[in-house]
Amino acid sequence: MNRTLAITAVTTAIAAAAPASASAFNVYAASSLSNAFPALTGSPKYNFGGSNTLQTQIEKGAPADVFASASPTEAQALYAEGRCTRPVTLATNTLVLLVPSSNPGRLSSVYTLRSGGKRLSIGNAGVPIGVYTRKLLARLHLSSILKSNTVSQESNVSQVTSKVALGSADAGFVYKTDALAGGDRVRALTLPRYAQPPVRYQMCAVIRDGANTTAAQSFINRVVSKTGRATLRRFGFGLPPKG
Repeated sequence: MNRTLAITAVTTAIAAAAPASASAFNVYAASSLSNAFPALTGSPKYNFGGSNTLQTQIEKGAPADVFASASPTEAQALYAEGRCTRPVTLATNTLVLLVPSSNPGRLSSVYTLRSGGKRLSIGNAGVPIGVYTRKLLARLHLSSILKSNTVSQESNVSQVTSKVALGSADAGFVYKTDALAGGDRVRALTLPRYAQPPVRYQMCAVIRDGANTTAAQSFINRVVSKTGRATLRRFGFGLPPKG
């Protein structure tokens, strides 16, 4: 009787533990993917944020299974460290200048910021949107606007979008996809095509003890599939060539 009870207890414990382990699946992704990824699949537990912050969390042992960054820099760094598989490019994007729909700063183009005195929101120098913004301004010979305007620096692009949408900033540099997500609260001003830095999103399966590698690869395959590419395009992302 005691032996039967013991076997039953062990079997029950294993059965209870197995589903939790099998279902544990975490995707760490750039905040600009926070609408597209859940629309593609709601299965994973998502953690959205600045790509550089997520990279640091993974390096410190965070339980990520997939990492998707808004630039190759972060994913490639983890790959070089042996912390993830070879990254694949999943999407592209472009930058726009976002203003509140009421446009209190009366901005007609990025060049209006030359006059100074506006409230400008940008990503900090460590996050991809901040890096891209500084590259774009350098190409436009407009780096000086970061001194002539009141600038707030945010840790991810969603914070820049929110600041503009709430009217706490007269303008902010974001991705086109974030402008679309902002809806009728914001308006996007196009930026010169020649000054656009190449924006490429990359993702990889995280290598760590206990990683759900099967689910991670399945997720990556879904993102680069026909369905995944269609979803990304629906949310305004550009797509890399197939193959």
